[in-house]
Amino acid sequence: MVSLLDIIGPVMVGPSSSHTAGACRLGLLARGLVGGTPEKALLELHGSFARTGEGHGTDKALVGGLMGFRPDDERIRTALDIMEHEGLDFRFEKTTLGEEPHVHPNTVRLTVERQGRTSVMQGCSLGAGRVMVTEIDGYPVEVTGNHHTIVLVAQDVKGSVARIAGLLSDNDINIATLKLTRREPGGDAFMVIEVDEPPALSVRDAIRDLSWVKWAFRLDKVSG
Repeated sequence: MVSLLDIIGPVMVGPSSSHTAGACRLGLLARGLVGGTPEKALLELHGSFARTGEGHGTDKALVGGLMGFRPDDERIRTALDIMEHEGLDFRFEKTTLGEEPHVHPNTVRLTVERQGRTSVMQGCSLGAGRVMVTEIDGYPVEVTGNHHTIVLVAQDVKGSVARIAGLLSDNDINIATLKLTRREPGGDAFMVIEVDEPPALSVRDAIRDLSWVKWAFRLDKVSG
């Protein structure tokens, strides 16, 4: 189904919903993986992002998202200057991440660091401000940013999904989707949980406190 937003695009700063609004939302999602504005970031631009991104403001939008600016925030226009003033170490590179159609032409891989935590996220901008995160820390995922999302890595132990689902239910949080990926039985399991209500930090912390959870992060809703 095509929505009005798909036709007229999102409210945003910049000339292109794909190169600015979508890029900003990818930056917003990446910052959630380290709990705030990264101190360092490597932004690897692929395809159209690499070829025409600078002219369309992709660099400013990605940096603005990493600093917590929404797509309609006027500060995006001066995001690179703000980045330098804040002493943030953000670096851009042009690269090839694969061939179409396996890798979308508007794709970026972000390696973000903050307070000793490093995470790598790959995602693409699909048009009209829509985004899709396709990989986090080497695990294949599908995160749209249309819901509040919890991402976590845990040991693959029996009852883990039920325990986490129960914890969310106890806090009146309804699960929209839940996807689990594991490399091997008994190894690490990567879980992506989209929820209808924004989970409090205390909920995230309760998940982190589970003995078999290695790490968990809350990604705020960025679109929809």
